Amino acid sequence: MSIKSIDTSLVTPAESIQYLQNAVAPRPIALVSTVDREGNVNLSPFSFYNVFSSNPPVLVFSPSRRVRDTTVKHTLENIEQVRECVINTVSYDIVHQSSLSSTEYGKGINEFQKAGLTEIPSLKIQPPRVKESKVSFECKVTDLIHLGDGGGAGTLVVCEVLMIHVDESVLNERGLIDTRKIDLVGRMGESWYTHSNGDSLFEIPKPLATKGIGVDALPNEIKLSEIFSGNDLAMLANVETLPEGTYQNDETKHLHAKDLLKESDVEGAWRILTN
Repeated sequence: MSIKSIDTSLVTPAESIQYLQNAVAPRPIALVSTVDREGNVNLSPFSFYNVFSSNPPVLVFSPSRRVRDTTVKHTLENIEQVRECVINTVSYDIVHQSSLSSTEYGKGINEFQKAGLTEIPSLKIQPPRVKESKVSFECKVTDLIHLGDGGGAGTLVVCEVLMIHVDESVLNERGLIDTRKIDLVGRMGESWYTHSNGDSLFEIPKPLATKGIGVDALPNEIKLSEIFSGNDLAMLANVETLPEGTYQNDETKHLHAKDLLKESDVEGAWRILTN
């Protein structure tokens, strides 16, 4: 394997962001609505965003200074005046409208109107919600952490969630959000996106649910096999006890077991390997 190593102090912010955004992906998108002290509405998407606490419920997103001239986004200007925002989720059915709202319209231009999205009132704060968004979080901004003053420098906007609004069409029979129904969009590098539906979705049993034996506890006949990948071995090792049986370095059985692992049939794979 050939490795290209990059000293971030020796590249431009534009070069750094290319590596960062392409490697740290997919990123969820916060479609953020804010108002200034005069009540003018702004809407803009940010993919430097995630959830950081559930008690209290805290979301954080980061508007970055423009690389070309170090100026700040209208979103941040508004939040400095009115410390409230709505973070609206972006599903596949509004991804193009969300992207359009990122256009650098002039101060005071309402991106809801430009993007063809609908304002609906929030219950506890001033900024409006996006009607078309499947989930919206009404937030009060508890802190602003400025990370620098050069082009590309971000400001962490720490948001405590006051209200959560969920479109009932994305709920399952237990009243919880269904990942397939909400069909969230993720931001990749450059102009690329992905969305969480279809063949791109897969499940991995959480190791915390059971105490897996670990790859180190697998028999050498399996652990040293040239057939199994690291992911394959991890799936086999996520069992509480090593299945009883005779383990052989049998390429045919290993290939059959590997096919079953592709279908997440760990139990079936172990049956093959212990016969």
